[in-house]
Amino acid sequence: MNERYKDLLTAFTLPNGVELKNRIVMAPMTHYSSNPDGTVTDAEVKYYSRRSSGVSMVITACTHVTQDGQGFHGQFASYSDDFIPSLKRVANAIKEQGAKAVLQIYHGGKMSPPELVPNGEIVSASDVPAVNDGVEAKKPKPLTEAEAEEIIEAYGEATRRAIEAGYDGVEIHGANGYLIQQFFSGHSNRREDRFGGSLEKRMAFPLAVVDKVKSVVEKHGDASFIVGYRFSPEEPEEKGITMADTLALVDVLADKGLEYLHVSLGDFFSTARRGVEDLSKTRIEYLLEKIKNRVPLIGVGSIYTAEDAHKAFETGIPLLALGRELIIDPDWVQKVADGKEDEIVTEIDKEKQEELVVPDPLWSKIVNIPGWFPGV
Repeated sequence: MNERYKDLLTAFTLPNGVELKNRIVMAPMTHYSSNPDGTVTDAEVKYYSRRSSGVSMVITACTHVTQDGQGFHGQFASYSDDFIPSLKRVANAIKEQGAKAVLQIYHGGKMSPPELVPNGEIVSASDVPAVNDGVEAKKPKPLTEAEAEEIIEAYGEATRRAIEAGYDGVEIHGANGYLIQQFFSGHSNRREDRFGGSLEKRMAFPLAVVDKVKSVVEKHGDASFIVGYRFSPEEPEEKGITMADTLALVDVLADKGLEYLHVSLGDFFSTARRGVEDLSKTRIEYLLEKIKNRVPLIGVGSIYTAEDAHKAFETGIPLLALGRELIIDPDWVQKVADGKEDEIVTEIDKEKQEELVVPDPLWSKIVNIPGWFPGV
């Protein structure tokens, strides 16, 4: 192994004592490849297995905790005990290759396509519609307090199912514009009850989900079960989340006894948009300063080469997630370990779907969306 990159592959111990064999994690990525009934397909299981031998931990694509929370076609579900055997297939595929298996749990909220939810009734914190490519989507129905409580309970039940299915942990998906973020955002949350209004009240739903998940782990799991939380640091809308809002949330989350926080970024080195004094500083720098080593932070965003990863680790980030790069080259970690980092592939090879073990629905999107993946 090249000495320059050895730190990438050193072991890391999470706050609960669980040891990760290295610092590289597979990021959660939607793959559109589950059965219409919400169970996993053979192609999905093989996709995970192919990418689980090098990384220390695999965070799955998001699974919806209620029937009305599905945000994509071809998504696997966690809203009923009927899905435990399906969930177990993915957990086993990951763990058999030596990585920790973490199930990402979420609710799509207003991002859910109406045709995927019962009676087409999408829900959110308030009736502010999503905007897709400049077009307003259907107005969501504002959740009552009781309905919001039911969804919080559903996160707990999905966590219990993850435990029963043999996962090593869950990641609460509070990022990418889905329901938890909709409650935290001043743009999408116009409520005047205990779940909305001030910044602190907009934190109430996300923090209630964290508390519920942790209480379920206490009851049904053990201290080795990993609970992480993913967040998006900013929103572009006028009343949307600012970097200052996120730093306030992260400050609270850092003391919640989580095993990690996971920022969702398209570019690891991106700078803050607003809400902080120095807009030349990266979001990662701000987050690490605020967290002050109270909880590990996972960084992510357009890391392709070993040198990219090395530069990212120079910021002091303890863990790094790779997403698209592990689809492009599932052997990334092994190549670094063997001193063959020069052989890492950084652009998708359109002739190698079979070799890369990528399911048809995901492959179709990769090769037909210009700019999403390098090489397309």
